[in-house]
Amino acid sequence: MADEWKEPINETEQERLAREGRLAEAEEARVERKSWHLLEKTLLAGVQEQRRSRRWGIFFKLLTFVYLFGLLALFSPFMDMDKAASRSGNHTALIEVRGVIADQESASADNLVKSLREAFKDAKTKAVVLRINSPGGSPVQAGYVYDEIRRLRAEHPDIKLYAVIADLGASGAYYIASAADEIYADKASLVGSIGVTAAGYGFVGTMDKLGVERRTYTAGEHKAFLDPFSPEKPEERAFWQGVLNNTHQQFIAMVKQGRGDRLKDKEHPELFSGLVWSGEQAKALGLIDGLGSASYVAREIVGEKDLVDYTVQESPFDRFSKRVGASVAEHLALWMGFQGPQLR
Repeated sequence: MADEWKEPINETEQERLAREGRLAEAEEARVERKSWHLLEKTLLAGVQEQRRSRRWGIFFKLLTFVYLFGLLALFSPFMDMDKAASRSGNHTALIEVRGVIADQESASADNLVKSLREAFKDAKTKAVVLRINSPGGSPVQAGYVYDEIRRLRAEHPDIKLYAVIADLGASGAYYIASAADEIYADKASLVGSIGVTAAGYGFVGTMDKLGVERRTYTAGEHKAFLDPFSPEKPEERAFWQGVLNNTHQQFIAMVKQGRGDRLKDKEHPELFSGLVWSGEQAKALGLIDGLGSASYVAREIVGEKDLVDYTVQESPFDRFSKRVGASVAEHLALWMGFQGPQLR
């Protein structure tokens, strides 16, 4: 056993054996020396692999720790402590209406109504400012918010609500703004677009060129009247136009109810044509009451310069979950060539 683990003959000793004619011993020494080198490399490779595995293990443990710490910070109730502290004194409540007004969006009726109720019920709220930057969207969602604003104003007559339009307050966004006590905007803001649109595509000519036949089976004479792969019928087009006209009249009625005599619609019937105006033009037309920002309104009109944000802040997980579901429905509707009425 001792001979099996003795130190291998080095290269100098191997050369000496060869010179002395002991070739068999020299060859044996060479093979043994080669085996030891191979064993040494194998052991070193194993040690390096262990070190590499330890480093990766430490990296993934740190990554997991950072991830869990981030989740804890994101969902911790302590994240709301600063907001609660800022509401301890008198303030002007701020609610953002940003982006498309639609279900599952940040400017959905659910989010805006929740924010409005929170702001109005706070005893320290002296006024509410809706800061709007939106191209419009669903007439249903806008109508929900409009009705809730009117209800809360009647329930809390001592708390005024001001709409402040930033870059854009068009269509459904203006629908919501018209429910406010007063509307402000910048002189270059885009205001108005009191109209309704619905869009789709027609692929009948393309289908004919490709030699593809459309086969549709329905129960109900007009069930497939929005099918983009079938020819459009005049009576169905007239029907759909009637739906849009009815929605438009509802929009106009709500704007007139909200703005009252301030609206110069008798002198300017084009107000309801879907056009937009700059803030400066909108003031002359009675679409808004003055020029100014949210901070200007809080400071100069309300008299409480401290703005406290009541906008619903969804977690990243909630936003991701909602967008996945909404994206499927949206892409299906687009594939079918149908888009419902939009206040734009």
